Amino acid sequence: MNNKITFSSYLAIGFMLFALFFGAGNLIFPAQLGQYAGSNIWPAIIGFLVTGVGLPLLGILAMGFSGSRNLQELSSRVHPVYGIFFTALLYLTIGPFFAAPRTGTVAYEVGIAPFISEGAQQTGLLVFTILFFAVALLFSLYPGKIVNNVGKILAPALVVLLVILLLVAIFNPMGAMQNPQEAYQGGAFVTGFLEGYNTMDALASLVFGIIVINAIRALGITSKSGILSATARTGVIAITLLGIIYVGIAILGATSTETLGLFDTGGPVLSGAASHYFGTFGSIMLAIMIILACLTTAIGLITANAEYFNTLFPKLSYKVLVVFFSVLTFVVANFGLANIITFSIPVLMFLYPLAIVLMLLTFVSPLFNHARMVYVAAIAVTFLISIFDGLVALCDSLGIDNFSWMNPVLNFYESVLPFYNQGLGWLLPAAIVIIITGIIAKVVNVGSTQEV
Repeated sequence: MNNKITFSSYLAIGFMLFALFFGAGNLIFPAQLGQYAGSNIWPAIIGFLVTGVGLPLLGILAMGFSGSRNLQELSSRVHPVYGIFFTALLYLTIGPFFAAPRTGTVAYEVGIAPFISEGAQQTGLLVFTILFFAVALLFSLYPGKIVNNVGKILAPALVVLLVILLLVAIFNPMGAMQNPQEAYQGGAFVTGFLEGYNTMDALASLVFGIIVINAIRALGITSKSGILSATARTGVIAITLLGIIYVGIAILGATSTETLGLFDTGGPVLSGAASHYFGTFGSIMLAIMIILACLTTAIGLITANAEYFNTLFPKLSYKVLVVFFSVLTFVVANFGLANIITFSIPVLMFLYPLAIVLMLLTFVSPLFNHARMVYVAAIAVTFLISIFDGLVALCDSLGIDNFSWMNPVLNFYESVLPFYNQGLGWLLPAAIVIIITGIIAKVVNVGSTQEV
């Protein structure tokens, strides 16, 4: 049976998806980009929107287009073992290791820390994260109510709070845009493109896509074309909201430097702007806004991780896993935001290219009859390049020289791969391998080696 979905249902699911996406990094990184890009904001924000908005939509559509029941099934088109490895690492990255703890830490540092004395910050973080992840735990225990709880209640409140602040900032800017910082002087688009990785939304889209598809199926849509169409519409609602708010926050950041000064992260930009325009009321409004944004994302991430690892380890119940991931996320959050960001960047530089290539393969897969050789070749080439991107980023994050054994490979990549120094060295090789192996698979009529 294929029922028609009402517009209000599209909106509810679209708001749910927006709320799941919109969390800690989505507030901080556009503000930081705005400050650092200054007068070069437009190429920078366009690059940011490609990875921060375009790729999440591509991920949502890829899950709908593939017909796969989940990300592991899709990534198993490469190989079943790779499917488990990639999926588990992606879930842990956007879950308890990086993105989920960041929700609690950023909510505290931007929303609560300004009201806490300097000597009591660690205690304040501990108390706040206990309460924060306890609420996330309660919501996550009842995922069947996720559309009602998240889409219809928290997301609209979040949008209203954000829009008020951004409208005031746009129509009454704090100052003129300043000259761009060094990274944004010559390559603003590419820098913005890579900055979009930090949101982790493209990775999350491969997980949240299933939540959206299940919500659509629950409304009576069962055909592949119907699911894809409904997924596209709800995805467009979510990423349009994301895009508008990203642009608004970036403009806020770009016009704040003259008044507030240049900050290392985007958090003080938002709290400074709220205080500038609305005083204490502004700080309280921002605290509510941050906590709502981060809480909705934490709920989605804990829910998704518990559901996935329940399929890997069925003897562990969903509720036990929710408790486990909530506690683990709480523990990691108390190591502090700086440590979380330091160790997340290398993993993102490794994972993002693999995720993007998997999305592209999903769409072109019918052209080569879903032949596994194309998946294996494209992912292998991407892996060999992105693993070194991750290692270089790790060395940079730790402030150490690259490992000596890496240098011959890095020198080779720099000399032969276009865009390698911009972090996009994997792009052209992956595309060439897909084309060549796809033609070979078509010519020799290689059959599909997995169910699709």
